[in-house]
Amino acid sequence: MRLTAGSGMHDVEQTRMFAQWLLDLGEGKLGGSNDGDAIIDIPDDLLIIDSADPISSLIEFVYPSLLENYQSSGFYQKRAILAPTNEVVDEINSQLLLMFPGDSKEYLSSDSIYETENLHDGFDQSLYSPDVLNGLKISGVPNHKLVLKVGVPIMLLRNIDKKNGLCNGTRLKVISLGNRVIEAEVISGSNIGARIFLPRIGIIPSDKKVPFRFQRRQFPVALCFAMTINKSQG
Repeated sequence: MRLTAGSGMHDVEQTRMFAQWLLDLGEGKLGGSNDGDAIIDIPDDLLIIDSADPISSLIEFVYPSLLENYQSSGFYQKRAILAPTNEVVDEINSQLLLMFPGDSKEYLSSDSIYETENLHDGFDQSLYSPDVLNGLKISGVPNHKLVLKVGVPIMLLRNIDKKNGLCNGTRLKVISLGNRVIEAEVISGSNIGARIFLPRIGIIPSDKKVPFRFQRRQFPVALCFAMTINKSQG
């Protein structure tokens, strides 16, 4: 069900039907009896018809007339593109950032081996140069290179101040980009409209796939025109 602007019982019913369709899809109730392999009919209004450039079509649907509307209060609050993987998220975010007006500002992290690793027998720190650490992309950790513009939506990747609603997953809108702090306005959660200043912080990834501990000092945010489905559930 395609949700359209407006209010009233029609919109409520559309939302209810769409939510039920998603639940039935997740619980395997669509497509008839099956052993895990089924053909499911997707409603036409959920499909991207433009096969030549589907991402651009999706962007235009979710963020209509972006350049005219992005400064409007609340424009981002009910809009986000959900994607299955971080690779797709990065592709969509990069395309939207290029479309966005204004100059971009680049922030590079400072990465280093966590000092306790030096105590491990057989650990050769020389194998992990700054270039190697900079190239690591880990879920829930800001990338080494963070590129932003004033006015874009970003998401917190760490709990900063739970009491005031600044938690992992909180969405914000960039107000200004300084050398040492980022000023942003909260656009989701319990503290919408509040303005905050974000510093760089040291983040130690907890991903077990990384066989050693290192620290990345970076602003704890990521661009979030698009986000992963898992992240949106938080």
